[in-house]
Amino acid sequence: MTGEVLPRALAILQRIWGYNQFRGVQARIVQTVAEGGHALVLMPTGGGKSLCYQLPSLLRPGVGVVVSPLIALMKDQVDTLRQLGVRAAYLNSTLSASAARAVEHAVLTGGLDLLYVAPERLLLPRTLDLLHQAQIALFAIDEAHCVSQWGHDFRPEYQQLSVLEQHFPQVPRLALTATADDRTRADIRRVLGLTNAPEFISSFDRPNIQYRIANKEKPRDQLLEFIQTEHPGDAGVVYCLSRRSVEETAAWLQEHGLPVVAYHAGLAPQERNRAQERFLNEEGVIVVATVAFGMGIDKPNVRFVAHLDLPKSLEGYYQETGRAGRDGLPSTAWMVYGLSDVVNVRRMLADSDAPEDVKRIESGKLDALLTYCETASCRRQVLLGYFGEPYAAACGNCDVCLNPPSVRDMTREAQMALSAAIRTGNRFGAAYLTDILLGKDNDKNRRHRTLPTYGIGKEHDGKVWRSVLRQLVSLGYLTAGPYHGLTVTPQAKTVLKGQTPLLLREDTLLPRQAKRTREKAQASRVAIGAHDKPLFLALRAWRAERAAQLKVPPYVIFSDATLKAIAEVRPGSLKTLGTVSGIGERRLAEYGSEVLRLVRLGVHGEQARPRGTVQAHELGLVPEVPWASVGSPARSLTPPMGMEHPSPTLAVRGSGMLAAPSSAVTAVLPELPRPLEVVAGSGSAVTRDVPEKPVLTPDAAVTVALGETRRALARETGYAAYLIFPNATLTALATRQPRTMAELVGLPGLGPKRIEAYGDRILDAIASALAAEPHAPREGEQAVQDPRLPETTGLQNVATLLERVAMELRSGRAQFAPLSLETVWHEVFPKGTATDFDGYQAQDKDGVTTLVLRLKREK
Repeated sequence: MTGEVLPRALAILQRIWGYNQFRGVQARIVQTVAEGGHALVLMPTGGGKSLCYQLPSLLRPGVGVVVSPLIALMKDQVDTLRQLGVRAAYLNSTLSASAARAVEHAVLTGGLDLLYVAPERLLLPRTLDLLHQAQIALFAIDEAHCVSQWGHDFRPEYQQLSVLEQHFPQVPRLALTATADDRTRADIRRVLGLTNAPEFISSFDRPNIQYRIANKEKPRDQLLEFIQTEHPGDAGVVYCLSRRSVEETAAWLQEHGLPVVAYHAGLAPQERNRAQERFLNEEGVIVVATVAFGMGIDKPNVRFVAHLDLPKSLEGYYQETGRAGRDGLPSTAWMVYGLSDVVNVRRMLADSDAPEDVKRIESGKLDALLTYCETASCRRQVLLGYFGEPYAAACGNCDVCLNPPSVRDMTREAQMALSAAIRTGNRFGAAYLTDILLGKDNDKNRRHRTLPTYGIGKEHDGKVWRSVLRQLVSLGYLTAGPYHGLTVTPQAKTVLKGQTPLLLREDTLLPRQAKRTREKAQASRVAIGAHDKPLFLALRAWRAERAAQLKVPPYVIFSDATLKAIAEVRPGSLKTLGTVSGIGERRLAEYGSEVLRLVRLGVHGEQARPRGTVQAHELGLVPEVPWASVGSPARSLTPPMGMEHPSPTLAVRGSGMLAAPSSAVTAVLPELPRPLEVVAGSGSAVTRDVPEKPVLTPDAAVTVALGETRRALARETGYAAYLIFPNATLTALATRQPRTMAELVGLPGLGPKRIEAYGDRILDAIASALAAEPHAPREGEQAVQDPRLPETTGLQNVATLLERVAMELRSGRAQFAPLSLETVWHEVFPKGTATDFDGYQAQDKDGVTTLVLRLKREK
């Protein structure tokens, strides 16, 4: 079977997932498991772990059973697989009894390729009995580090998965995790019966993530500046240590206009679900959460992960930061931490009830994390080195590489700080010790003013001393003692005696990065070129609306990386679109035509029609088709793919000008023997110059009114103002000034959901603004819509005229006859009304017949 597995696997990979090759060790894993072998896989978040069991499940007979720890992960993966045309389902507590029975029936009858179950559900006798009756392709144990109590996310129920080896010894077992040290890997092998299984270790490097750590000063202000200057409009995750900090930080960011949700275990299940659904399904939402959030979240376009508090270990930090940039596009792992963080985690560890051997291991992990935070060398080298992966050269994509800190011998300063701690009794905190070193007088330190260390450090400021104290705690020379103070450790003896020189960072002394430098660095990380960004944003807007219709997260349709590739390639055919990475057979068939239309138009929403345009379908003459499909000079008479009868369009422009795309007319009237021709009659002339479409500008009063309406809606809904509708939409509304719901359709940024939610308020705002002051018709508006004319000469009468003209054309006549137009016109505008028909001009140019009707207005 060896010779045929990989060609078949590659064919399925391209057909379903749209990828032409495997990454890293994926091919070896797929081949091993497809041929019936077991495997232990260590692969970073975003490295393609899921493909390592999904594809073998399709290659082997039977259903692949995936053990997953979280409901959110199951739903996310199943939604994605179903979009790809893979038969997938899950069994968990969210299903009704009848739905669960349907899934069980599909398992028994071979109707599923993949089944996701929680470990608790798998261990039930009913589930084990079900699996014994079915044909099983493989067992995949995701997040396998949960097996080990030494792992950073231990789950006791995972240890009971040893039943898989006992009940199904011949079925391939595949254990997958993103982080596991030697002790954790040994536990995985023992519990899951993988003693002799090959181990596949992918590189832990995530080159698209920029790692950055800053000193904690004003953390929320620092976070806000980071988001606003580097990731405006991007989705991100902000991790905080406590539930209170989560809620306060989320509220603070919301006050500053950011679309933020809070998530922690103390919230009601409905609130947590609502927050998670909004984060997954909406673009640009930021979630502030405890570390409980995010495990199994497969959202690929998270552009940043921020830590406002210190994680507990490098494993945890790596796992959490790995949720950024799963699509491979540039992303940021940003963290602020200070002395209080170091003291708090040391104290929490010392005060825990864990056995001493566990404390030693956890203390070692904390030391490794602090070394990473305080390093003056490349952060990526330190991070990968912790996982046993050598990284030869500096990465050039972390803060240390981009802005190297100064390091100098600060043994003398360390001795001063340690002496101050000893002489004050090893019982005071960093703030108190800093005041002693600086010689500050206050009521609290009166009894220590006679100490030799009082005022000894006046040559430095408070920032320097806080940095020194933080690094001494990080390096283990100071530790959290009783009374929330700092205690000198035995390790500090060599420093105090001058036997060990101490090199410390001077990073707090570095000037703040200039705004121009920050902007330059930000520009260098922008993934989408300026030329391609409008199309990329249009594709994202289309994806969001499509996802809302299907009730799936947007990235289930296409990832940002795929949209970026489409915007850069700009495919002109389904064949070319099918070569874009991430577009498989099912996605091409499902969305190909829509994507190609967007590429042609360059904007989302149907192409904007000239003001006053009326289509025949709006008059009930033909079925509705998109405006984009109606005749275009470059497309001759051939209807677009899938469109048999484009809708004829008569557009009202200028002072009663009518335009009918002749290609559209001939498509509807195939019995016409020749293209539509123009016959000049008395009082008429054939013009040779088509009037240019006037350039319209937004109305100031309407702009102000729409801005106020948008702010009011933002207050009512709790959404950021730009999520109601963006500035580009506001400008388009103020320019075109739509009066009806139908006229809102096709405006940039106004999809069906926004029109349904805000359409009435938008129209009311426009109407109120225009009614507040005399509003003369702008250049390019229909004269028949002039508000000074009687109501009988409004748009309704123009629509009637157009309908009559369309009926004349459909009756079989292939020419415009002045008499018929005059007859129709006088029926619509009887003698004595404010306007009258005074002849016309017509021209046929580039396949479009332009008819200019001349009106008389009575004074």
